[in-house]
Amino acid sequence: MTMDNEIDDLSFVVAFPLPFRVLFLAGAGILGWSANLHGLRLLGIDAASALDLHVHQHGSVTPLPVDRGFREPPDPTALYSPVYRLAFWYGLWCTFSWMLYRSATHGNAILVDFFKYIPAMCALVVLICSLSPFDIVQKHERDAFLMSIKRCVSSPLNHRIHFSDVIFADIFTSYAKVLGDVWLSLCMLLPGGSLLTPPAQEGWYRWILPTLMSLPYLVRFRQCTVEYTSPLNDSRRPLWNALKYASSFPVIFLSAAQRLVVSDLVAEKGEQVKEETWHGEHALFRLWLLAALVNSLYSFWWDVTNDWGFDLLQFTPKMNQRRSSSLPRPLILTEMHKREETVTSPRNSLTSPVTPSRPSSRAPPVGAHPYGLRSRLLYPLPIYPIALFINLILRLTWSIKLSSHLHARAQSEGSLFIFWVEVAEIVRRWVWVFIRVEWEIVKRAQESGGHTDVTSGMDAGVDSFELVASGIDEPKHGDRDS
Repeated sequence: MTMDNEIDDLSFVVAFPLPFRVLFLAGAGILGWSANLHGLRLLGIDAASALDLHVHQHGSVTPLPVDRGFREPPDPTALYSPVYRLAFWYGLWCTFSWMLYRSATHGNAILVDFFKYIPAMCALVVLICSLSPFDIVQKHERDAFLMSIKRCVSSPLNHRIHFSDVIFADIFTSYAKVLGDVWLSLCMLLPGGSLLTPPAQEGWYRWILPTLMSLPYLVRFRQCTVEYTSPLNDSRRPLWNALKYASSFPVIFLSAAQRLVVSDLVAEKGEQVKEETWHGEHALFRLWLLAALVNSLYSFWWDVTNDWGFDLLQFTPKMNQRRSSSLPRPLILTEMHKREETVTSPRNSLTSPVTPSRPSSRAPPVGAHPYGLRSRLLYPLPIYPIALFINLILRLTWSIKLSSHLHARAQSEGSLFIFWVEVAEIVRRWVWVFIRVEWEIVKRAQESGGHTDVTSGMDAGVDSFELVASGIDEPKHGDRDS
């Protein structure tokens, strides 16, 4: 059985080497984001307002605010159609390059390293197109991506943290393992490297991989600390959220230190220890295992209680006080109840105020928490237990995603399993985004007493905020991230 697994892993590495796997996972992220935006629209949720996004006219370099003088919203497909097109062109190029590689190697392991320039050229073209200043290949979406990175990494400490940046940075935490794979791919593609075997990480080089993997968590940790230190913040939730991301650092760096475990056990038991993955007799291994368990369980608890707003794992029950203006379901699901404005749509101060609709008979009464969830659920009820189950199972694989000592050597052994773990994490994050945005909408609406302006919590006099093209010189506001 072991021999069969090794043969399967070798065949997988030959057919789909690590650089192409990295490119595939990046493309899956682009497609997943467009599907998030599209899916939120189909579910009747105004994603542009919820995420503080605004669309551009084709070829325009000026942000196009949501017009407050019209009742009809802008073309909803303008938000996700360009991202779909970007995913299409990206996928077309990568697929062509992979087919060219497969045609050249014919599945022969001897030819893999001879033709490794094909994935190298594929990645190089992707990088050049991503940084290109010319108006080609969805320039606005590419600029949005780059500006989002800039704002997340280098925005001043006394400026606000946008909800869209929180979502963006959280998505990137799911790509921590992929960032490590980028470094390994570079080592494989350089002269002297091989696509068939993982590069040796000796000396100080061994710390490059865990450092790259920790960067997304460092960005989110920074965002949480900025929110916590804001003069307008009166909550400790950003602090506990920062501790959640800080708990990933011991997992990452204790994993990198497992080489010391192997060295100690080799001196004690012999070379056969290198083939083992379980070293429970060593204190450093047990410490890494404890850190991984704490991080996984804490992250799952935070997802359920804070990012999704459920009562399932709350230590103390929420105060279920009735409001004078409830949050009926039709006010949010625009496709189910036709009206001029939604909870997340902009309100025109020149038009007559919106008359609150009667609560829907399908909406649960205020204070009711079905099955330990929350009083307001905007999606069909069966979605939530499925999402909870997926999140729990994949959170428990956190040690695999964050542990370089498990997957660095698994580029040849166990590579197929590790790849599917990475795909599963992207799927988990894709599901997470839907419920995270839903909870943000419900929370904003509850805080405003039943309806929310698109500029609620934003700077006075600022008509629009765009995910990327806007600057980063806006004053920060109170904590909006759970």
